[in-house]
Formats: sequence, C-alpha cells, structure tokens
Amino acid sequence: MPALATVIVPNYNHAQSLPLCLAAIKQQTYAPLEIVVVDDASTDDSVRIAESAGVTVLRNERNEGPSVARNRGAEWASGQFLFFVDSDGALAPDAVANAVALLEADPDLGAVCGIDDAEPLTIDSRVEEYRALQHHYWCVASEGEVSFLFSAMFAIRAKVFREVGPFNPRLRLTEEVDYGNRLAQSHRMVSTSAVTGKLDHDHLLSPLLGKLFHRVRARVPLYTRRKRFAQGYETPARAGSSVFAALAVLTLPVALLLGPVWLALPALLLAGSLACDARMYRFVLARRGLPFTLFFAGVHFLVNLTIIGGLATGMLQWLASPRFRRLYDSAPVTERART
Repeated sequence: MPALATVIVPNYNHAQSLPLCLAAIKQQTYAPLEIVVVDDASTDDSVRIAESAGVTVLRNERNEGPSVARNRGAEWASGQFLFFVDSDGALAPDAVANAVALLEADPDLGAVCGIDDAEPLTIDSRVEEYRALQHHYWCVASEGEVSFLFSAMFAIRAKVFREVGPFNPRLRLTEEVDYGNRLAQSHRMVSTSAVTGKLDHDHLLSPLLGKLFHRVRARVPLYTRRKRFAQGYETPARAGSSVFAALAVLTLPVALLLGPVWLALPALLLAGSLACDARMYRFVLARRGLPFTLFFAGVHFLVNLTIIGGLATGMLQWLASPRFRRLYDSAPVTERART
C-alpha cells in the first residue's frame, strides 16, 4: 500500500484563492492523502471556507507567520511525506504523486520543489501577469539541483523534516531561504517541472516591490555566510541585470550635467541590463508579443532597482546591527529538532 502523504496548507486571509487550492488538492491522483489547513488568525472568510470543504482546520489564536503555520501542520501530520502548498496556489492533479515518486526513487533526496505555471491562478492585472511569467522563467531556468527552497509548493519526507528541524518561527519573509540553507547542509534538493501548479501572485506594483525589497534586504546575512546558498536561482546574469540598471540611474544626472554626449553612458548601462536578461525577454516575446514585452521590461527595470535598493539597505543594516547579523542563527531551532 502506498505511504500516507499529508498536504499542509498555511493560510492567512486568502479566502478568494483557498477554494481553488483545496479543490485542486482533492483532485490529486495520489492516495492515501490527508489534508490540513492551518489558519494563521485570518480576518476574512477563510476558516468557514476550509471547514465547509471537509478538511481538518487548525486555527492559530494570533497571526504568527507562515513558519509557525507550517510547523504546526507538520506536527499534526501523520503522513510519511509532507507536501506544503500555499493557500494562494492550486496544484496540478499529479503534483503530489510525482513528488512522492521522486522522493521514493532517491533516498538521498531531501526535498522536491515545484515550479509554478506561467499563467497566474487568477488574472487581476498586467502586473500579476508580469510576475507570473518572470517567476516561472526564473524557476524553469533553475530546474535541477538547488540549494534554495521554493516553499510555495514542495514535498519532503516527514523524517527529514524532523531531522532538519522546524521553520524558524522568528522569520516571516525569508523563512524558506533559511530552511533551504539548513536543509542543503545534509540533503539534496531539486526543483522540477514534474511538480507544477498555479499561483495567485501580487497584482499591484507597490506590494510586489515592497515584498521583493524586504526579502532581498533580509537575505544579506546569508549572503555573507554562504556563497552557494541560492545555487541555481540567483545567477551572475541576474545580478548583473540589477547592477547595470542601478548604474544607469546613478549616472544619468551626471550625464545630464556634462552634456548630451555623456548620455551614451547610462544608455549603454541600460543596454547591458537588458542584455543580461535577453533570454528572458525572448521567452516573454515569444509568448506574449512585443507590446506586453515592453511593459514587462519596464516593470522588470523597477524590480531590478528594488533588488539593488534592498541589497544596499541590507548591507548597511548588517554593518550597523549585530542583531541583524544573527538573523539566521539556527542554534535554538536545531536544538529543538534534536529534542
């Protein structure tokens, strides 16, 4: 008989996408399967929706973040395999089956991460379409062995989860980076298109840029500790795209002061930024045509600037704050795992 798998759904105020998420889980081809929604003190209709779907619902008394929600679901689970999917995602019907098959076929494999579709779960804006395409492309380009956990949809053996320890409850935006860093020290991880699903991405520009800024800022302590913690995800070309974009903006005022000839400098830097992401732009052009590609490039330019801003802010914070430098200290977490 196949091993029991538990699907864990951390949720906070995703009443709109939660029905789609749970319906997709119930359509999984894998059996036996148990489902638990861990509601992180939602203020919308999420709890009623989950309960009406006939799944187990665990309710946190106060909002404590996705780390605590995932940990609570893992503690409740009785499955040999744990499949985590965010409540703003909908898995393909074979996602759990394929993930379990990969883990069973390779005892050395610690976790299997899914790749989200190029189309968002719901289309609310062109910004959301940008984010879905951009994130899909980055994930597909990173397919294979990684050291960066894609937490929106991933499977892990319950035994491995207990060995590595829980998600760090102090982290809210970068908990998957920390967990992937810890997991990669003893187990392999892969990202694979055999496990897919759709995600409901941010549809407004300001929240998207805000999340990216704080995620990059909070990763700086790990950048200083581990050169390969984001293997397969953060590449030299992507870093170069952001650096060239920032330099283009920084040199523009100087060029305007020195004369029209000097405008060639920021123009060349902008061209360098576009060249670093040339493959991604060709991918978007083939799928969506020139008008959307121009929109895509404009939004991505802002994303590149946001990444550099978050990195610079994080470096300053790292230099000024010993507490920030200890952000990813895992001693309390790993000690809990041993006990």
